[in-house]
Amino acid sequence: MITGQTLRDAILSGANNIANQRTRVDELNVFPVPDGDTGTNMSMTVGAARRELEALPDTCTVAEASKTAASAMLRGARGNSGVITSLLFRGFSKALKGKTEADAADLANALQMGVDAAYKAVMKPTEGTILTVTRLAAEKAAQCTGMEIPAMWDATLEAAREALADTPNLLPVLKKAGVVDAGGQGILVVFEGMKQVFDGGEIIAGAEVAAKPKVSSEAAGKGVFTDDLMKVEDIKNGYCTQFLLHKNPDASVTRLRAFLESNGDSVVVIEDDDVANCHVHTSDPGMMLSEAIKYGYLTDFKIENMHEQFLARQKQGKGLEKQAAAEEAQASEFTYAAVDPEREYGFVAVAAGEGLKSVFADLGVDAVVSGGQTMNPSTEDILAAVQSVPAKTVLVLPNNKNIIMAAEQAQKLADRKVIVLPTRTIPQGMTAMLNFDPEAKPDENAVNMMQAADHVSTGLVTYAARDSEFDGKTIRQGEIMALENGKIVATGTDIVKMTYRLARSMRRKDTQFITVISGCDVSEEDAERTTEMVRAKCGGNIEVSHINGGQPVYYYMLSVE
Repeated sequence: MITGQTLRDAILSGANNIANQRTRVDELNVFPVPDGDTGTNMSMTVGAARRELEALPDTCTVAEASKTAASAMLRGARGNSGVITSLLFRGFSKALKGKTEADAADLANALQMGVDAAYKAVMKPTEGTILTVTRLAAEKAAQCTGMEIPAMWDATLEAAREALADTPNLLPVLKKAGVVDAGGQGILVVFEGMKQVFDGGEIIAGAEVAAKPKVSSEAAGKGVFTDDLMKVEDIKNGYCTQFLLHKNPDASVTRLRAFLESNGDSVVVIEDDDVANCHVHTSDPGMMLSEAIKYGYLTDFKIENMHEQFLARQKQGKGLEKQAAAEEAQASEFTYAAVDPEREYGFVAVAAGEGLKSVFADLGVDAVVSGGQTMNPSTEDILAAVQSVPAKTVLVLPNNKNIIMAAEQAQKLADRKVIVLPTRTIPQGMTAMLNFDPEAKPDENAVNMMQAADHVSTGLVTYAARDSEFDGKTIRQGEIMALENGKIVATGTDIVKMTYRLARSMRRKDTQFITVISGCDVSEEDAERTTEMVRAKCGGNIEVSHINGGQPVYYYMLSVE
């Protein structure tokens, strides 16, 4: 059996181990394009739980340790590998719920539940990846439930190592590059760090690398009390009421949410598979609880008189001002905003570069999350942006294939309707926004916007971040690469030539528009010269335009439609 302290320390040890070895895992990435590397994303995801785990007492239960870790990782998840890792630990949280200690059977069940959640989250699971490694590890764990935990974990790790070694046989791209799967290696490193504690050793030492949380605390606790916004008599719904609803099998939390919104304000309902965490400001807490109990049983009640809180905070005076100033210095870029029932739609996009952020703002995007190929934003970053948009339906454009899963996790955590449009590139995101119809229904808009986005071809001109052999091509670090819809089509040394040649190869008989988007490492003069070359080489019937995107990594992006 292990205690909550042991599980807490094991997860901390795993977090430190991946932090220490993240560069080694990053180097396993076979694609030479600079990206948000696997080791770094997994390190930041697991590391996001470090602070909260360290705050737990030694008397914590396994349920408390696993829930704390899972919640923090879900919000801190970065990139596809990070999201999958967070879902694996969410399996621990579900399997260990209500338990004080855990045995080998409990850990085996936790692994299996995590694997099941990870497979469900991936639209088209690919074998030869972290999914395969964890699935086979969980299968082995299930065969060893009669052992003590150290022996069971050893057997589980051995199965994971064997599965990792076999990944090149399942994915030809790994075999060509002579490496194993980076995500599989990363989760093995985490599990190896956990093993040291399960074996009775100390937590592996490591540096602090967790991403700093970015959700503003300003709106969470101070909004209704700030002196310059309101007076005590302005508080109409004077009781802050919170409770945890353990749902009946057929419970409709949507109907409960509607009831709370019609009889109170500041409604937040965060729903999981089995429970819903409910918050409402109301003048009659009893009525809220009487309605909620129709949908299941209630626990974790918390009712506070906001009139008394308001008066107490007024007495704090200068202390509150200092707190506000300190929080302002660290505040999130996004501040929570309640849903405006009069506003149907809002938009969140992910982009890097001031020019691109301005473009999306001009297209109607409310909140642009900084991020992209080398900087995958976390689930928490995207969630903060979504909940800063006061619309009933928020459409999210990830604009990168490695950010889609984090956006989908934010969708599940949000307190309003969120639709994730799986845009994989910046040009797709721009075209999707151009095809938004404010009169159409949300689901209809989602279909139409993605149909338009799918008709856009994306060209990218960047540099090779590492030596590689890809698609039969030997690529040297620093070489200029041209990619069409994610596939390397040419390499060379001249940025301008690579760009206009890429544009010419992407041109089709029905091409009408080519947009040249220049990056932060391109001068205005070079951008104009390149745009003129593209215009000259692609014929007079195609409209060629230029946008100063200011994006990192890519010297040029091409949108061809």
